[in-house]
Amino acid sequence: MDRRQKKTRRAVFQAFTELLSEKPYGSITVQDIIDRADIGRSTFYAHFETKDELIHQLCEELFGHIIDTAMDHTHTHGRYSGENAPVSVFCHLLQHLQENDNNILGLLSCESNEIFLRYFKNSLNQLVETQLPAADSDHTPDIPRDFIINHISGSFVEMVLWWMEGKMRQTPDDLDRFFRTVVGPFLI
Repeated sequence: MDRRQKKTRRAVFQAFTELLSEKPYGSITVQDIIDRADIGRSTFYAHFETKDELIHQLCEELFGHIIDTAMDHTHTHGRYSGENAPVSVFCHLLQHLQENDNNILGLLSCESNEIFLRYFKNSLNQLVETQLPAADSDHTPDIPRDFIINHISGSFVEMVLWWMEGKMRQTPDDLDRFFRTVVGPFLI
């Protein structure tokens, strides 16, 4: 993708994110998006076939970025610049959320948040998969692996919502400790 295409995608994502903070997803039209992004209709459709594809690609980019960087222990940011990133991928993910990369917290708390929460949880499933032991654990032989992954991902999403509703008073380190205490028996 060339620089011009990247710039257009950023403008569309920004416009769409702003619109989501103002009204529900179902009320947003492609015309609203192209007006806000200041692009032509054909330009929009050159990048996205539908508004649903736009939301899919936006989520893929946002959640893909934070999940990928959470799994990369050498990636540093914010207060950890110049230091090793935290050992826990969950803490690293919480730090990205706290920094509110690309207004992700706005999307998770907007009126249409169920769409974003679903994508977020699905992305988390991939992360959780990497954190489970390869073989079934002795203490959970009768519980399907996909059930455990779904349960841990759902718990993480609910924890993030709880954190946001409480004005994010806890640090990512504290939340990570809480979370790992509860789900620790399942993780590596």
